[in-house]
Amino acid sequence: MIRKIPVITSAKSFIARLILLLVLQLIMVKGYTQQYLGSGIIPKPVEEIKKQGFFTISANTKIFFSDNQVINLSFLNQYLSDLAQITLFQISKTESNGINFIIDAGSNLEPEGYVLEVFDKKINIKAKDGRGLFYGLQSLIQLIRKKGNQVVVPAYLIKDAPRFAYRGMHLDVARNMFSVETIKKWLDLLAFYKINTFHWHLTDDQGWRIEIKKYPLLQTKSAYRNETLIGHKRANPHVFDGKRYGGYYTQNEIKAIVKYAEQRHITTIPEIEMPGHASAVLAAYPNLGCTGGPYETATYWGVFDDVFCAGNEDTFKFLECVLDEVVTLFPSKYIHIGGDECPKTRWHDCSKCQKRIKDEKLKDEHELQSYFIARMEKYLNSKGKKIIGWDEILEGGLAPDATVMSWRGLDGGIAAAKLNHDVVMTPEKFVYLDYYQSLNKSEQVAAGGYLPLRKVYEYEPMPEALNAEEQKYIKGVQANVWTEYMTDASKEEYMIFPRIIALAEMGWSKKEHKNYPDFLSRLNENLRFLKGIAYSKSFYEVTGESTPDGFILNTDMPDAEIRYSTNGTDPVKSSKLYSSPIKLSETTTLKARLFKGVSSVGKVYEQQIIKNLAFGKAISLKNQGTGNYNVDKDVLINGIQGSPLYNNGEWLGLGGADFEAVVDLGKEIQITEVGINVLNYQWQKMHPPKALIFEVSTDNVNFKEIFSQTKFTLEGINKAVQKIKPVLTRYIRVKASNIGTIPDGFYGAATKAWLMVDEIIVN
Repeated sequence: MIRKIPVITSAKSFIARLILLLVLQLIMVKGYTQQYLGSGIIPKPVEEIKKQGFFTISANTKIFFSDNQVINLSFLNQYLSDLAQITLFQISKTESNGINFIIDAGSNLEPEGYVLEVFDKKINIKAKDGRGLFYGLQSLIQLIRKKGNQVVVPAYLIKDAPRFAYRGMHLDVARNMFSVETIKKWLDLLAFYKINTFHWHLTDDQGWRIEIKKYPLLQTKSAYRNETLIGHKRANPHVFDGKRYGGYYTQNEIKAIVKYAEQRHITTIPEIEMPGHASAVLAAYPNLGCTGGPYETATYWGVFDDVFCAGNEDTFKFLECVLDEVVTLFPSKYIHIGGDECPKTRWHDCSKCQKRIKDEKLKDEHELQSYFIARMEKYLNSKGKKIIGWDEILEGGLAPDATVMSWRGLDGGIAAAKLNHDVVMTPEKFVYLDYYQSLNKSEQVAAGGYLPLRKVYEYEPMPEALNAEEQKYIKGVQANVWTEYMTDASKEEYMIFPRIIALAEMGWSKKEHKNYPDFLSRLNENLRFLKGIAYSKSFYEVTGESTPDGFILNTDMPDAEIRYSTNGTDPVKSSKLYSSPIKLSETTTLKARLFKGVSSVGKVYEQQIIKNLAFGKAISLKNQGTGNYNVDKDVLINGIQGSPLYNNGEWLGLGGADFEAVVDLGKEIQITEVGINVLNYQWQKMHPPKALIFEVSTDNVNFKEIFSQTKFTLEGINKAVQKIKPVLTRYIRVKASNIGTIPDGFYGAATKAWLMVDEIIVN
C-alpha cells in the first residue's frame, strides 16, 4: 500500500499552504507599480476596472461573514491573519470597514460568480453561494501587493463568473501512484485557479488502486504488477525493471481526499474502467474474462484484448458490488465508467458473448458494448448516480442519460451534443498533459504528441459545427494526465504545470478575452504561487519553422535575443544574432539559444534541415491528411523529417486512404535519387503501404515508373531512398497504397489503417 499519511480533517493543511503562497508573495513582490495592464488575475475575470487608491491590511483589519455556514470562519481568520504575518484579526458582527464576505442568495449573480470590490477603507466580496465567495477569495489573494512596509490591495471593481460549469483535471494513478499528501498539494493549486472537478482514474490494466472490501484479491493481487516497462514503449526491444510495483488507496484515504477536495469546492469523480482495460481485475478473478485465463496485471502500456466477459452474469454481479462501495465513497452525481479502447476480439470468439448478442437481439459486438454500458448505467441510476464515459460509449448506441467525454477529437462531442447528451471536451490533441511540451532533444520522456502551452491556451472548446441550441450541451473542458511516463511527483508537476493553468483560463474566461501574450504576462507574475512545484519552463524556449523564405526562429520570452549557429556548435554570446529568416543553401544542423545580457537562458534548440531538389517546391495531393495528421502539405517538402514519436507535426497521415503527391521541380532537371519516409507502428494502427511507387514526367501527364518498394520491415521509421539511373524530369509523382482495413490478428482489426508519410527527397 502507499505510505500512510495522517489525515487532517480540519482546514489546517490548507491554511498552511495558502499561508506559504501568500508569505512568498509578500517576500517576492517588491512593490505595486502601474505596470499591470489589468488586475493580473488568472483566470482572467469577466470585467475588471482599476480605481484610484488601495486598501491597507493591518492588525486592526476586521473580517465579516454574512453566513458562517458557507465559509469556514475559523480557517479564513487563520488564513488572513497569517497572510500579513499578523496574529490578531477582529471578527465583525456586521459589515464594516474591513474585509466583508457577503452571501446574497437572491442576487442575480451566476453560480460560482462573485463581485470583488476594493475601496480605500474596505473590501467586499459578494456571491450568491459559498463557491462564489471562495473564488472571489482566490482573486483577492492574487491582487495583494506590498508597498514599502505596508500590505496593500489595489482598488479594483471585479465582476466575474465562469464560462463553463465543468472545469476539470483527470489524474491516472493506475500506472503510477502518488501519495495522499501530494494529491492534496495539487488540489490546492487546482482550487486556486478555479478548477472545480477532479477526475480520479483509479483502475486500469496496470493496477487497481481503490480498496473494495468485498473483493480482497483486488488489494493483494490486482493492485500489483510484477515489473514495469523502462523507457518509451516505442523503443525496440522493450526493457523492464524487474521490480514489483503497486499499492492502493484505503477507503479512509479516499474519503480524506474527497473531503479535502470538497472543502475547496472541487468535486471528485471516480473512474472504474469497464468493459476494457480489465487485465488487473482478471489477474485476480479470471472467471470474469472470456477465456478464463491465466491473466496478469499488465507490465507495459497499451491496449489489451482481454476484457470483461459481457456474456457472463458474474461480471455484472462483480461490477455492481464494486460500485456499491464506490458510490458510498464519492458524493458526486457522476461515476465514470471508462468505456474506451475495448477490443471486441474476445467477444467475437466467446460463446457466452455470442449468446448474449443473440438473446438480446443485438446487431454485433459494438451493440454488445452499448448493452453493457446501458446496463451499468441503469444500475447506477438506481443508486442516484449518472454515468460519464469516454466517447467510445457512442459506439453501438449511446446509453439513455450518459455524459460523453470527447477525447479522440471533436467528433465524439459533436455527435453526442447533437443527440442532446451533455459533453465534456477533452480532445487529446489539445489537452493531454502527458504529451511533450517541448521538442528539445533533452526533454523528459513523454507519451507522444506535442502540446506546448500556447496550444493548450488557444484551444476553443466550443465546436463551431454545433448550433446555438446544441452548444448548450457542451458543459466544459478537462485536461487529462496519464502517468505511464510520470514515475514521481516532480515529473508529474513538470507535465501538469503551468499547462493546467492555461486550461483553467480556457474553462473560466470569456472567449473574446483570451490573449496569449497577456496570459503569459500574468503567468509570469503568478509563477510565485508555484514555489515548491517543479513546473516546466519550456514555454519560453526557442522554436523554429521552415518556410520558403527561410528558417524562422521564435520565442515568447520578453527582452531576450536569439543567437544561432550553423556549424554544429552550441551558440554563445558572440554567435550570430537572429533578426530575419535564415537562408540555407545546403543541408544544415541549425542550433539556437536565448540570451539575456551576457547570460544564456534555457536549452539549446537544434534542428536539421535537409536541402534537396524538392525543398520548397510546389506540391499537390490527391487526398488530404485526416484527423490529427491533416497537416499543411508543405511539411512533405520543408526539409524537416518527421520524428520517431510522430509528434513534431511533420507526418501527413491518411486513415484508410491512399497517398499520392506530385512535386513540381519548376523546370526540367536531371535527378539520381528519390525517397520518402514511412512509419510502421502496427500496434498504433500505423501500417506501411502495400506498395510505394515513384514516377517521373516532363509534362505532368505521361509518367514513367523509376522505383518501387513493397517491403518495410523496420518497426518505426522506414527510409525508402533509392539511387536511380540519371533521368531528366520536372514532375515527381509518389504513390503509396494504404492496406485499408486492418486485418485480423492486428491491433484495431476491422478499422481503418493509418498510412504515415513524410519528407520527399529528390537529388
